[in-house]
Amino acid sequence: MLISVYIPFLVTVALAVLAPPMAHRLPPRPAAVALACAALVTAAGWAGSLALLAFTGVAQIPQIAEEGRWSVSALRSQDPVSAVVAAVSTLVLAVCVVSLGVAAVRQGRHLLRARRECAELPGHTELAVLDDDVPLAFALPGTPGRIVVSRGMLRHLGDAEREALLAHERAHLRGRHHVFQSVWRLTAALNPLLRPVAVAGNFVLERWADEEAAARVGDRRVVAHAVGRAALASAGSSRPAALAATGGVVPQRVRALLAPPPARRSLPLLVGGLLLAVCCASLANAASDSDRLLDSAQWALCTEHPDTTPVASTDRNDAPGHGRDGCCADPSRPKHGEWHF
Repeated sequence: MLISVYIPFLVTVALAVLAPPMAHRLPPRPAAVALACAALVTAAGWAGSLALLAFTGVAQIPQIAEEGRWSVSALRSQDPVSAVVAAVSTLVLAVCVVSLGVAAVRQGRHLLRARRECAELPGHTELAVLDDDVPLAFALPGTPGRIVVSRGMLRHLGDAEREALLAHERAHLRGRHHVFQSVWRLTAALNPLLRPVAVAGNFVLERWADEEAAARVGDRRVVAHAVGRAALASAGSSRPAALAATGGVVPQRVRALLAPPPARRSLPLLVGGLLLAVCCASLANAASDSDRLLDSAQWALCTEHPDTTPVASTDRNDAPGHGRDGCCADPSRPKHGEWHF
């Protein structure tokens, strides 16, 4: 546990460093899926490691130890985690959980507001054209979603560029990109180290929509011109739109569209998958070590007080670390149904 419990933290740092270059070099669609999976796994690893570190301190509270039926002195003597680390982990975990709850409420309100606005738009077709001189173009998630474009935006674009713009926004809806955004926002709220992943993920979503629009229109330069002109036209707009054709770093998107499509690369995905596997394995190993530590502390309590019945159970053989006679079993002996060679 001393080493393995900290590995998820290191994997998170590695992901935060590697996410931006991966977002620019990989094809956007697999990059988006990879970043979403990586954010979920590392956020869970981050929370799990903090919980294990915090529990080593919480378990030494006499009232908790009395409920858990383990020896505080034995746990304190065998615990490889210092009290300062356990206290800091407890505080950080509490702050992260509160941050996640606040972010979840905000994200829920954001999606509900988008769906309500989608339902209030005029007409029943996929495209809603606003009689507004302010250049706007964005997608609203819903059932189904709607594409919103203002007349001011349409006046700045030619026919081919309008088609590219609509194909871009349609790609946002078809790919359910708001779900990816929700994943990155919530995981970044739980683990602040994942904020670079959320930024890289938003850029990847815009690149994903750009590439699908280029495939639909059949001309990458037309899409590049549409993105550039839409960004220039809406530069003075004060309305934020998450799934908009003008989102992301526009100059980098234009350069990517003027270049050939990104080549498929398997090595970065394999390396990322290996890091996530290491994260999961290390967390499982740390949890197993923590369980053995508690078993040892329970055995120590039974040794100190042999007449104590640690767990009230109708079938004591089902209680971990306890025998049929109500006394703790030696944790070094095989449990029922287990064989050690």
